[in-house]
Amino acid sequence: MPSVCFYFEVHQPFRLKPYGALQVGRDHEYFDEKLNAEVMRKVANKCYLPANQSMLRLIERTDGRFRISYAVTGVAIEQMKLYAPEVLDSFVRLAETGAVEFVAETYYHSLAALYDKDEYREQIDLEMKLIKSEFGQTPRVFRNTEFIYNDEIGQFISDLGFEAMLIEGADDILDWRSPNFVYQVAGRDTKLLTKNYKLSDDIAFRFSNQAWGEFPLTADKFAGWVHGHSGAGDVINLFMDYETFGEHQWKETGIFEFLEHLPDLIFRHPDWDILTPSQVIDRYPALGELAFHRTVSWADEARDISAWRGNAMQQRALAEIYALGPAIRRRNNSHLLALWRRLQTSDHFYYMATKSASDAEVHDYFSPYEGPYDAFIHYMNVMKDLNLSVLAPAEKQIRL
Repeated sequence: MPSVCFYFEVHQPFRLKPYGALQVGRDHEYFDEKLNAEVMRKVANKCYLPANQSMLRLIERTDGRFRISYAVTGVAIEQMKLYAPEVLDSFVRLAETGAVEFVAETYYHSLAALYDKDEYREQIDLEMKLIKSEFGQTPRVFRNTEFIYNDEIGQFISDLGFEAMLIEGADDILDWRSPNFVYQVAGRDTKLLTKNYKLSDDIAFRFSNQAWGEFPLTADKFAGWVHGHSGAGDVINLFMDYETFGEHQWKETGIFEFLEHLPDLIFRHPDWDILTPSQVIDRYPALGELAFHRTVSWADEARDISAWRGNAMQQRALAEIYALGPAIRRRNNSHLLALWRRLQTSDHFYYMATKSASDAEVHDYFSPYEGPYDAFIHYMNVMKDLNLSVLAPAEKQIRL
């Protein structure tokens, strides 16, 4: 019996406020509380609350046959508690249905996997504890920040005890293979679930594009595409940002009606069902190892890591934030440690990308800045102030 696996990423960064050179040494409040509150409340009303209501209704209507999975970052949950606690309550209600699985990732949605493995391990541990305390689950499956993955990361996550990872189904990695089967980490038993990016992106990016040859995308048409894979795969992995529903694809596009009808149309074919990632790995064996000759992600057309460290500005900013690690830890200050970790969130470096064409449009959509150079300047000014608090002689250190 072939399956569909739905996974949704829920993340909101703590965005920096415009921070000029004259503020260095004087202003030690770095984050734009007003903007962060506005964004969280806007996305809550457009996406999180109505989408969670739809998901709950679908689960109840299908007696739990409709199943979904989420990764919710720690920084997103922190902002839910600050600005929209009813959103967190609605995720708890979903967890209580027994039809929702929470997948682990890094608490701060960071790039620590590429820079500091000890920090990486600690952020994963923080996320695991958070998922247990908020949703009562101990994740078996892991999803790295932005689906960034290579063999070294896979082996590291495997050694932490995770049974599976969600990754991008990049064409050059899969080669002749289909994304619609389960694979495993090179040299490990940990399973890999590869995103079917074509079908996922049909919903996430192309749904409301009137220039697209398949517009309009109806639930009946999409279910037909899914069923077209009968006999040619075990699982269709539909992985996307949760903000697809109502935020990236506005309510007026019909995205919620599409969601409401899709499960029943998938179930219309008696051979198909819908599973969580853990149920997928429990049912389907791995066909073999999947080795990576490069680091991949789910971002941009190249599906690489250039979205975060493709230019000199990004590389400098990343080098500086991770170089501060030893000094931060020596201060033994929990507030300072959390601040440093918030500044690791990948979005800060994403805003600095100097991409072109369709990639640039996506980056510009998410960025609160006029452009990548503004993002870099504000971030580096914050870093200057943070350096004053950390690296200055004790008698001159800023109290944080």
